[in-house]
Amino acid sequence: MGKATFAAGCFWGVEAAFRQVKGVVATRVGYTGGSFKEPTYKDVCSGRTGHAEAVEVEYDSSQVSYEELLAVFWEIHDPTTLNRQGPDVGTQYRSALFCHTPEQKAAAIASKETLQHGGRFKGPIVTEIALASQFYRAEDYHQQYFEKRGLSSCKI
Repeated sequence: MGKATFAAGCFWGVEAAFRQVKGVVATRVGYTGGSFKEPTYKDVCSGRTGHAEAVEVEYDSSQVSYEELLAVFWEIHDPTTLNRQGPDVGTQYRSALFCHTPEQKAAAIASKETLQHGGRFKGPIVTEIALASQFYRAEDYHQQYFEKRGLSSCKI
């Protein structure tokens, strides 16, 4: 089993997208990338914790590769908008890859560079690539939010 952590805006939609990928065994939403200990949703929404809303993905590497998960990540959000996705604004909504191994970090950097030079995006990709740090699980009501409410996406 492998573990990967992605931040691409509001974690509800990010989690829903990864739960559709064959080979993804489990997901959990939470907060990572900051220095504030044991943050709550309210803390993270203040923008003062340094944490991003993120999704930790557990996957079966015999069914899906980290590179395939990266492809999903790049597809589901706009990595050229600094600290925002759609109407959600703040550092907690930043685009970030939190890597658990040196191999993941190398793959993340390579995929970002390939995408940057591929012509798909007009502006520079601002996605942060960092080593994974402490992941704080979000409150229960955030886990599998769309599934619990019979939704497929946010209504914006």
